[in-house]
Formats: sequence, structure tokens, C-alpha cells
Amino acid sequence: MNDAPAIHIGPLAAAHAGEALTVQRAAYVTEAQHYDAPRIPPLTETLDELRGDLMSGVPAFGAWTGTRLAGSVRGRVDGDRMEVARFSVAPDLQGQGIGSALLSAVEAAAPTEVRTFWLVTGADSEASLRLYRKAGYEVVADTTDAVGVALVVLEKVRS
Repeated sequence: MNDAPAIHIGPLAAAHAGEALTVQRAAYVTEAQHYDAPRIPPLTETLDELRGDLMSGVPAFGAWTGTRLAGSVRGRVDGDRMEVARFSVAPDLQGQGIGSALLSAVEAAAPTEVRTFWLVTGADSEASLRLYRKAGYEVVADTTDAVGVALVVLEKVRS
């Protein structure tokens, strides 16, 4: 028997901003605890900032299990590159394919001129790194964020 939840991937609209922020914070608090860095950007983003991002027309998707928002992702296009941003899945639903489905959706929605996808994650975030590598992303740089967290930058060339 398959216990994975049935998921529906669809556009994330400004009306979903509150739910999206709740899921984002739940997902990123684990990362913040791991790195002892409670002020990472996904945790300090405000509801108005998130809503504004969604209203700006960025590619944004949610994953629902029934009526529950289980995860979300946004894309930020800059010429022929798109950042995969604020990628989050509710902690109790991680590891069930929701992240992979969201990643595929945001990549597929990128404008045709986008040739490279990129994202940033914690250098020690093994589960995230496994997901990204499985999806074809490769580490291209190391960096440190404003609050001192060691990060890696990953890229994937559009096929």
C-alpha cells in the first residue's frame, strides 16, 4: 500500500500568501535550528513581501494534499537565468515526492529564454542536496550569507 499523499500542483496566488508563509516558516525553522541562525531570510520575509512577490507575476506554485498547502516554490527570472527561491515543503510531508513535483513545475513554467536554473541551500543540508542533485543540479560555488550560514550555489542547464 502506498502511503504517499495525493498531491495537486497548481499556481500559487496572492490569496495563498498566508498559508505559503506558514509552510515556509515551518520548513525553514528546521534549517535555522540546524545552523543556529534564527534570522535566515526565509524566516524574516513578511507576509506583505511574499504577497508582493506573488502579485508581481513570478512563476509560483503550490502543492496541495486535499485542501492543505503542503509546499511552495517561486522562480525569479533574470534574463536567461532563473533562481528557484523560497522552496519549501511542510516538515511532516518531506521525503514524499512533493519537493520533486514542485521543482519540476517551476522549471517547466520558466520562460523559454531561461537557459540556467540556480538555487542556494545550506552547505550541510544533506536532504536538500540529495533532492537537487537527483534533479540534475550541480554545486558551482560556496558562499556565506549575511547571518554567517555556509551555503552552496547549485545550477542546472535547461535541457
